[in-house]
Amino acid sequence: MKKTSHLIWKLLLVAAVMASLLLIYMDALVSTTFEGRKWEIPARVFARPLELFPGRQLSADEFSHELSILGYRKVGAVTAAGQLRRNGQTLELYTRNFRFPDEQVSAQPVTVRFSAGQIATLSSRGKALDLLRLEPVHIGGIYPRHREDRLLLQLREVPETLISALLAVEDRRFYQHWGISPTGIARAALSNYRAGRVVQGGSTITQQLVKNYYLSRDRSWLRKLTEAVMALLLELHFDKSAILQGYLNEVFLGQDGPRAIHGFGLASRYYFDRSLSELGIHQQALLVGMVKGPSLYNPLRHPQRARERRNTVLRVMHKQGLINAAEEAVALAMPLGLSQRTRVINSYPAFLDLVRRQLRRDYREQDLGSLGLSIFTSFDPLLQRQAEQSIEQVLGQLDPDGELQTALVVTSFDNGEVRALIGGRRPRYAGFNRALDAVRPVGSLIKPAVYLTALQKPAVYTLVTPLSDETVQVKSGDGNVWQPRNFDLQSHGQVLLHRSLSQSYNQATARLGMELGIDSVLATLQQLGVERPQPRVPAVVLGAGGLAPIDIAAMYQTIAAGGFKLPLHTIRDVVDAQGAILQRFPLHYQREVSMQAVHLLHYALREVVQEGTGRGVYRYLPKDFAVAGKTGTTNDNRDSWFAGFSGDLMAVSWIGRDDNAATGLTGASGALRVWAHFMRTASRRSLAYRVPEGIEHYWVDEESGNLSAEGCAGARLVPFISGSAPTRRVPCAKQESRIMQWFRDLF
Repeated sequence: MKKTSHLIWKLLLVAAVMASLLLIYMDALVSTTFEGRKWEIPARVFARPLELFPGRQLSADEFSHELSILGYRKVGAVTAAGQLRRNGQTLELYTRNFRFPDEQVSAQPVTVRFSAGQIATLSSRGKALDLLRLEPVHIGGIYPRHREDRLLLQLREVPETLISALLAVEDRRFYQHWGISPTGIARAALSNYRAGRVVQGGSTITQQLVKNYYLSRDRSWLRKLTEAVMALLLELHFDKSAILQGYLNEVFLGQDGPRAIHGFGLASRYYFDRSLSELGIHQQALLVGMVKGPSLYNPLRHPQRARERRNTVLRVMHKQGLINAAEEAVALAMPLGLSQRTRVINSYPAFLDLVRRQLRRDYREQDLGSLGLSIFTSFDPLLQRQAEQSIEQVLGQLDPDGELQTALVVTSFDNGEVRALIGGRRPRYAGFNRALDAVRPVGSLIKPAVYLTALQKPAVYTLVTPLSDETVQVKSGDGNVWQPRNFDLQSHGQVLLHRSLSQSYNQATARLGMELGIDSVLATLQQLGVERPQPRVPAVVLGAGGLAPIDIAAMYQTIAAGGFKLPLHTIRDVVDAQGAILQRFPLHYQREVSMQAVHLLHYALREVVQEGTGRGVYRYLPKDFAVAGKTGTTNDNRDSWFAGFSGDLMAVSWIGRDDNAATGLTGASGALRVWAHFMRTASRRSLAYRVPEGIEHYWVDEESGNLSAEGCAGARLVPFISGSAPTRRVPCAKQESRIMQWFRDLF
């Protein structure tokens, strides 16, 4: 008996020690992690801010679209932030407060008048404005693994009526209890006993917060006991305001696909497209009512059930004296008031995919581990909209059955920013990102690298160097013979270098590539920004190696920028939760190839769209709108490509099939149409003809490449790197007038 008693005491002592250790652990967990968990929010990704100034090319319709995706609400009279009124070509709006990386801007009323597709006047309270920067569109988030999203609020930002309603419905004695409420537990037990099922919970707001923060959702007695103990410890270490604020930011209020909606701040934006402070009493009551069951009372799926629950909350508010009878009657009669606009959060998955990859490339891992980051990007919603419309219209004509896939990359080539990105035919759906990961043969898109390699040797090659376009055979080490053919299956004899590129002759290009050496061509590709390894085989000079659209964009961006290579990037600034800008790895802007040689290449690429394989662009663009580009078609018409640039934008378009089957499209009949359709609506500036130092112009005969003179038959003005112009001259036959040509042809 004595031994049994000793054993019991030992067991009790061990249990007490274990309980004490467990209590110490739970106390440490609560006291050290609560503050950190309150700030566990995903990074928020923003588009570029829309800058307004008199003279900017922007239509009233485009501006209205930007305001619609920003969530501005149309009203009869503009009196508060986030409101909009349009009268023809005049828009009145009240901007919102926003903290940019470099400044805090305050809300103000603004009037914008448009005329002839541009901003005519810009004013606020009768005073002219030189520049106005609107808040950027929130396009998505970089989420932790648990996929929770929240918009953090301070307690002072939450309306008193919402707090009072929440406490009245969920925890009336919140300010009196110490984390658990014996009376609440007893009341819930009695209600459940009478109903014969669980109809009411006895958990306090503190217990709910503990459960959401630290515990699983199982219904065991052990979990409930742990929850109660941790609730007491939480109340011991933190005041009621901190606990209530944590709850307001933590409570689960819905699901948006894989994204979990947490906190009243984000729920207000998600369901009503308004800040919490802008909600009416009926909308506040709806959110409070959803706490009991976010799925059960989801107003998007169960509007009638949600309305009944909202009305129950309103009646409780009246019964508790939070609103009077008149306010209750008005609120009960109100509709749910849900947002009707199209949601843009995470609607651009291809671009967000690129942002995530470049975050890992350009920022330190320890910085990205911070929470609550704001990521400001180069994404342009207006350009993205125009890109999507071009894809929809052109592919709708080419392939109404939806078998073809596509990708489009748009950059500002002067700074390397990616402005729009489409990763598939259904651009709003996440999945395989063809813009980044569809590694396909690129055909003739690679040819500018071959010709640029040659043009960097002005003592040997110029734009009028004759090339042989006869049949060529190259025998490889394994005995196989590579014999490329031209698209028209014809040989063209001696052709001038610029014409060989503009007409995209495969045989002449293959011969040139072999003369230059494969290693030289591959080196030029690297200089142009192509980082993906290419096979060291002869066919690489005709695009047999695989590249993704983003790789081609890097290459043509360098060409468009005159030979300056800058890594394509999306991120402008990353700001932490305290407003400090994080340090990024520096981006090196450097010249890789000869400016003069690139200028000659520009001449040839302009000829492509004026006289060569890409001349179809001018079925879409005005004849005087200068652009440059190159078509690309792969074997059996499996891939259709076009890459080119205007004075402000560079774009790469691809069309193909995921199963690599033939499309029936060439670069000119497929991807060119998407590119040209997009440029017609998006580009604002024609390609300027800037002549760098070290360039001289001569009139040459377009057949022989020898010197000629202005006004001579067949003469064209061609640029040359100084000292490389031809020395032989052909006799000048004066150009016939059009009338004389007509008479000669007639007789």
